[in-house]
Amino acid sequence: MSERPAPDVRIPLGVVVGLFLASVALRPQLLAIGPLLPLIREDLDLPASLAGLLTTIPVLCMGIFAPIGPRFAARLGPRTAFAVCLGVIVACGLLRAVAPAYPLILLATLGLGIGVGIAGAIPSMIVSQRIPERPALGTGAYAGGIVAGSTIAAAVAVPLAVGGDWRLSLLLLSTASILSIAAWLLLVRGEGRIPRLDPTARRLPWRSGTGWLLVFLFGLQSLMYYGIVAWLPNAFVERGWTAAAAGSLIAVFNGIGLVTTIGVPLVADRLGARRLQLLASSVIATAALTGIIVAPTLAFGWIAILGLALGAVFPLVLTLPLDVTDDPGQVGSVAALMLFGGYILSSLGPFILGAVRDVTGDFETSLWLLVAIGVVLVGCCTMLSPERLRRGIRRPVLHGA
Repeated sequence: MSERPAPDVRIPLGVVVGLFLASVALRPQLLAIGPLLPLIREDLDLPASLAGLLTTIPVLCMGIFAPIGPRFAARLGPRTAFAVCLGVIVACGLLRAVAPAYPLILLATLGLGIGVGIAGAIPSMIVSQRIPERPALGTGAYAGGIVAGSTIAAAVAVPLAVGGDWRLSLLLLSTASILSIAAWLLLVRGEGRIPRLDPTARRLPWRSGTGWLLVFLFGLQSLMYYGIVAWLPNAFVERGWTAAAAGSLIAVFNGIGLVTTIGVPLVADRLGARRLQLLASSVIATAALTGIIVAPTLAFGWIAILGLALGAVFPLVLTLPLDVTDDPGQVGSVAALMLFGGYILSSLGPFILGAVRDVTGDFETSLWLLVAIGVVLVGCCTMLSPERLRRGIRRPVLHGA
């Protein structure tokens, strides 16, 4: 559990590095669509509603298909299952890049989202199985890979679309992801002497109050992230900023956030209780978001602080399934429930915030709504007591899907 000091043990660096490099391939296929969407709409003559499905479907799939991950990993072994999911992501990405018509593009996007969704809970099982003494380090490795891949994709998607060719950009990103699969298989040894998982997956802890607390923690921080990425630049354009200057806020947000996403897990297992870590980070994030609203002239300073704070929250929340149970199979089921509920909750955020803007006429109320979400996140963090973590989630006697 996270509340006791981690012993000095030899860390399997191959697994840590492998998790980072493999996870780099989990988000580029999704994040690249946003910057490329104007080119896609123009080329295919799509209305905004249909084009929006290319971003909405994968986020929903990340939640809906997360419960399949633990069963899939229990059958094949987490190492093989994760590699298969990465292969599906790459294959569907390549298909989408060359698909001639929108329905096939949408179908490939659905397959890509399914691959990402099934893969979601598997890294937690790998950390529990292979790096149980340093859970935050392990989850930080794949959280850092996710953020690094997202940042790179957002930065290079448009430059790679030479001459406005969005298909070339997606094709190159998909091809580059093959390197992640190779790195994973080379750096992470086969199951070998690693204890095999029970071939039947644990039940998702639907009746666990702690399990649902993790759902809300993950969902609220994701809601803040996606809400900021989706609408903060638009809010500053309304205030008179240029589109380029407003967009640079998100570049700073993601770039600075990568620092803490990678750095915090290196010390988190040795630095106080998990509640204190999450509480401090969420309070700072909420205060920084408030600063952006009330003192917008200092927006770049506030967004840097916000990136640092939310960048710490993300890997710490991903570590929680390993804090509440020591059984790799049960870790997978807890992570699956957390991702299932959390991503479905967060997928509603950009829509709700946009609807509030339509009703009120500007983004001021939407941004204050994000602050309110931050306050609720702080409240949820206070409930994450050391006693709750030690009590954990009871391992069910029965097995099933």
